[in-house]
Amino acid sequence: MQFGRYYEEFEVGAVYKHWPGKTVTEYDDHLFCLLTMNHHPLHMDAHYAEETTDFGKNVVVGNYIYSLLLGMSVPDVSGKAIANLEVESLKHTKPTFHGDTIYGETEVLDKTPSKSKDDRGVVHVETRGYKQDGTVVCTFRRKVMVPKVSYGDARGGEQPGRPTPQV
Repeated sequence: MQFGRYYEEFEVGAVYKHWPGKTVTEYDDHLFCLLTMNHHPLHMDAHYAEETTDFGKNVVVGNYIYSLLLGMSVPDVSGKAIANLEVESLKHTKPTFHGDTIYGETEVLDKTPSKSKDDRGVVHVETRGYKQDGTVVCTFRRKVMVPKVSYGDARGGEQPGRPTPQV
Protein backbone atom coordinates (compact mmCIF):
# COMPACT_ATOMS: atom_id res chain seq x y z
CA MET A 1 0.00 0.00 0.00
CA GLN A 2 1.32 3.42 -0.94
CA PHE A 3 1.97 5.93 1.84
CA GLY A 4 2.29 9.46 0.52
CA ARG A 5 3.38 10.44 -2.98
CA TYR A 6 6.51 11.44 -4.78
CA TYR A 7 6.60 14.83 -6.49
CA GLU A 8 6.15 13.24 -9.91
CA GLU A 9 2.90 11.57 -8.78
CA PHE A 10 1.11 14.83 -7.97
CA GLU A 11 -1.03 16.34 -10.73
CA VAL A 12 -2.49 19.83 -10.52
CA GLY A 13 -6.26 19.51 -10.21
CA ALA A 14 -6.18 16.00 -8.72
CA VAL A 15 -8.47 15.46 -5.73
CA TYR A 16 -7.65 12.81 -3.12
CA LYS A 17 -10.64 11.68 -1.06
CA HIS A 18 -9.35 10.60 2.34
CA TRP A 19 -10.81 7.45 3.85
CA PRO A 20 -12.21 6.57 6.31
CA GLY A 21 -14.03 9.41 8.01
CA LYS A 22 -14.02 9.94 11.79
CA THR A 23 -17.02 10.35 14.08
CA VAL A 24 -16.12 12.97 16.67
CA THR A 25 -17.02 12.02 20.23
CA GLU A 26 -17.34 14.18 23.30
CA TYR A 27 -14.34 12.32 24.69
CA ASP A 28 -12.21 13.21 21.62
CA ASP A 29 -13.14 16.87 21.94
CA HIS A 30 -12.61 17.11 25.70
CA LEU A 31 -9.32 15.22 25.61
CA PHE A 32 -7.98 17.50 22.87
CA CYS A 33 -9.11 20.58 24.83
CA LEU A 34 -7.43 19.32 27.99
CA LEU A 35 -4.21 18.34 26.20
CA THR A 36 -3.96 21.78 24.59
CA MET A 37 -5.15 23.68 27.70
CA ASN A 38 -8.15 25.16 25.86
CA HIS A 39 -10.71 25.27 28.66
CA HIS A 40 -13.24 27.52 26.96
CA PRO A 41 -16.69 26.59 28.27
CA LEU A 42 -18.11 26.52 24.72
CA HIS A 43 -16.22 23.23 24.34
CA MET A 44 -16.20 21.88 27.90
CA ASP A 45 -19.36 22.98 29.72
CA ALA A 46 -22.68 21.62 28.38
CA HIS A 47 -24.77 23.82 30.69
CA TYR A 48 -22.93 26.96 29.60
CA ALA A 49 -23.36 26.02 25.92
CA GLU A 50 -27.07 25.25 26.37
CA GLU A 51 -27.83 28.44 28.29
CA THR A 52 -25.62 31.09 26.67
CA THR A 53 -24.79 30.19 23.06
CA ASP A 54 -26.68 30.32 19.78
CA PHE A 55 -25.82 26.65 19.21
CA GLY A 56 -27.45 25.35 22.40
CA LYS A 57 -24.79 22.66 22.78
CA ASN A 58 -21.04 22.21 22.91
CA VAL A 59 -19.07 23.01 19.75
CA VAL A 60 -16.05 20.84 18.92
CA VAL A 61 -12.84 22.87 19.17
CA GLY A 62 -11.77 23.91 15.68
CA ASN A 63 -8.11 22.99 16.06
CA TYR A 64 -9.12 19.37 16.67
CA ILE A 65 -11.00 19.34 13.37
CA TYR A 66 -7.98 20.89 11.61
CA SER A 67 -5.64 18.33 13.22
CA LEU A 68 -7.96 15.47 12.32
CA LEU A 69 -8.09 16.55 8.67
CA LEU A 70 -4.34 17.06 8.54
CA GLY A 71 -3.86 13.53 9.86
CA MET A 72 -6.40 12.09 7.41
CA SER A 73 -4.45 13.62 4.52
CA VAL A 74 -1.06 12.10 5.42
CA PRO A 75 -1.42 8.78 3.53
CA ASP A 76 -2.52 10.63 0.38
CA VAL A 77 -0.46 13.82 0.52
CA SER A 78 2.41 14.13 2.98
CA GLY A 79 3.35 10.56 3.89
CA LYS A 80 6.68 10.97 2.08
CA ALA A 81 7.12 14.67 2.92
CA ILE A 82 10.52 16.12 3.65
CA ALA A 83 8.90 19.11 5.39
CA ASN A 84 5.59 20.83 5.91
CA LEU A 85 6.58 24.36 4.94
CA GLU A 86 3.57 26.54 5.47
CA VAL A 87 -0.10 26.71 6.33
CA GLU A 88 -1.17 29.80 4.46
CA SER A 89 -4.86 29.83 5.38
CA LEU A 90 -7.21 28.09 7.78
CA LYS A 91 -10.96 28.69 7.80
CA HIS A 92 -13.56 27.17 10.10
CA THR A 93 -16.73 27.76 8.10
CA LYS A 94 -19.39 25.89 10.11
CA PRO A 95 -19.49 24.33 13.57
CA THR A 96 -18.94 20.67 14.32
CA PHE A 97 -20.80 18.94 17.15
CA HIS A 98 -20.29 15.74 19.10
CA GLY A 99 -21.54 12.85 16.97
CA ASP A 100 -20.74 14.48 13.62
CA THR A 101 -18.62 12.43 11.23
CA ILE A 102 -15.84 14.29 9.43
CA TYR A 103 -14.63 13.41 5.95
CA GLY A 104 -11.80 15.08 4.06
CA GLU A 105 -10.43 15.61 0.61
CA THR A 106 -7.39 17.42 -0.72
CA GLU A 107 -6.97 19.13 -4.09
CA VAL A 108 -3.57 19.79 -5.67
CA LEU A 109 -3.45 23.50 -6.54
CA ASP A 110 0.10 23.79 -7.85
CA LYS A 111 3.53 22.18 -7.80
CA THR A 112 6.95 23.74 -8.19
CA PRO A 113 10.30 21.99 -8.52
CA SER A 114 12.93 23.08 -6.00
CA LYS A 115 15.33 25.73 -7.26
CA SER A 116 18.14 24.63 -4.94
CA LYS A 117 17.92 20.81 -5.02
CA ASP A 118 16.85 18.71 -8.00
CA ASP A 119 15.54 15.77 -5.92
CA ARG A 120 12.45 17.51 -4.49
CA GLY A 121 9.67 20.00 -5.06
CA VAL A 122 6.89 21.91 -3.34
CA VAL A 123 3.26 20.90 -3.66
CA HIS A 124 0.53 23.44 -2.86
CA VAL A 125 -2.72 21.83 -1.69
CA GLU A 126 -6.12 22.71 -0.25
CA THR A 127 -7.82 20.34 2.17
CA ARG A 128 -11.56 20.51 2.78
CA GLY A 129 -13.35 18.86 5.67
CA TYR A 130 -17.07 18.21 5.66
CA LYS A 131 -19.70 16.55 7.80
CA GLN A 132 -21.89 13.55 7.03
CA ASP A 133 -24.43 15.80 5.30
CA GLY A 134 -21.77 17.40 3.06
CA THR A 135 -21.54 20.69 4.99
CA VAL A 136 -17.99 22.05 4.70
CA VAL A 137 -16.68 22.84 8.19
CA CYS A 138 -12.98 23.53 7.63
CA THR A 139 -10.70 24.47 4.73
CA PHE A 140 -6.95 25.03 4.78
CA ARG A 141 -4.17 25.56 2.27
CA ARG A 142 -0.60 24.47 2.79
CA LYS A 143 2.70 23.88 1.05
CA VAL A 144 4.56 20.60 1.46
CA MET A 145 8.09 19.79 0.33
CA VAL A 146 8.01 16.30 -1.16
CA PRO A 147 10.78 14.15 -2.60
CA LYS A 148 11.17 13.10 -6.19
CA VAL A 149 11.56 9.40 -6.96
CA SER A 150 15.34 9.86 -7.13
CA TYR A 151 15.37 11.03 -3.50
CA GLY A 152 13.41 7.96 -2.40
CA ASP A 153 15.55 5.56 -4.41
CA ALA A 154 18.72 6.98 -2.86
CA ARG A 155 17.32 6.38 0.63
CA GLY A 156 15.87 2.89 0.38
CA GLY A 157 12.74 3.15 -1.77
CA GLU A 158 9.17 2.79 -0.51
CA GLN A 159 9.96 1.72 3.06
CA PRO A 160 13.30 3.27 4.00
CA GLY A 161 14.80 2.09 7.26
CA ARG A 162 12.64 -1.02 7.45
CA PRO A 163 14.68 -3.82 9.01
CA THR A 164 14.87 -7.36 7.68
CA PRO A 165 13.53 -9.98 10.11
CA GLN A 166 16.23 -12.21 11.60
CA VAL A 167 14.93 -15.79 11.51
